[in-house]
Amino acid sequence: MKDQRSVAQQQVENDIANKIYNPMNDVLFKFIFGKDERKNITIDLLNAILNRTGKQAIKDIQFKNSEIVPYYEDDKLTRLDIFCITEDETKIDVEVQLINKKDMERRSLFYWSQMYLMGLNKGDDYITLNPAITINILGHKIFPNEPLHSMYSIYNIETGRRLNEDLELHFLEIPKFQKKPIGEMTRMERWLAYFSNKLNTEEMEELAMSDATIKKAVNDTDIFMMDFEERLKYINRQMAIMDYNTDMRVSREEGREEGREEGRTAGRAEMANNIALAMLKKNEPIEKIAEYTGLTTERIQELAKKI
Repeated sequence: MKDQRSVAQQQVENDIANKIYNPMNDVLFKFIFGKDERKNITIDLLNAILNRTGKQAIKDIQFKNSEIVPYYEDDKLTRLDIFCITEDETKIDVEVQLINKKDMERRSLFYWSQMYLMGLNKGDDYITLNPAITINILGHKIFPNEPLHSMYSIYNIETGRRLNEDLELHFLEIPKFQKKPIGEMTRMERWLAYFSNKLNTEEMEELAMSDATIKKAVNDTDIFMMDFEERLKYINRQMAIMDYNTDMRVSREEGREEGREEGRTAGRAEMANNIALAMLKKNEPIEKIAEYTGLTTERIQELAKKI
């Protein structure tokens, strides 16, 4: 295990030396997208994902404490990756998730509900509630038949009418991103390319040259990596992700092998049953059938009842 971790650490170090970074590493993500001095990067990302342009575009945000205090002592503490409020009081939570814990849909709803109720005090009118949006940037697939970017809200099932704009749940399944010439990419696709880890060094440089905001994010990543403490947290997080993925792969392989062994066992049992049935039809003695097939006397007698 120690040797494996050393190899994993060396791999991460080599990637850093070659400026191959994982922007979905939550330590790096929060550094780039969760700081006041770089909020213009975050605003550009939000406008791209939410397709806000012109008068509808987000102009300013305020980052808030990402820990939402529960209403009751025994309630679950909510800790968001990035939590901000726009100039029109819309609350936005941005989450990055590389590990598939099979709970993202409900977790996203839970985070949304916590944000939506924030600031509503006893006696307040419900009209004071402001829209809340959760954006989930995922390093895995959860909706096999849906497009890369899916937005969920509340609609009338029969008419398709949307109840209101207070709820938006966005899911971006980054593995579904397909490369294309950078010059042909939309603003949204450029950000998807940035997160995808599918670009080589030259393509990443071209992407940065094509978009000033992404170039800023790339340059500030270099600054991040020069900070020893931040770099160490990034490496530890990458290794934790790699360890988890390795454990999951081993578990799946062991599960498949167990399944194959069960299949082989079932096949042998079925063959023994068929041979026993054939011998019973020829009135062979039960002792001989048991010796030949390995079946118990009781099992052979059960089979005999079928004839």
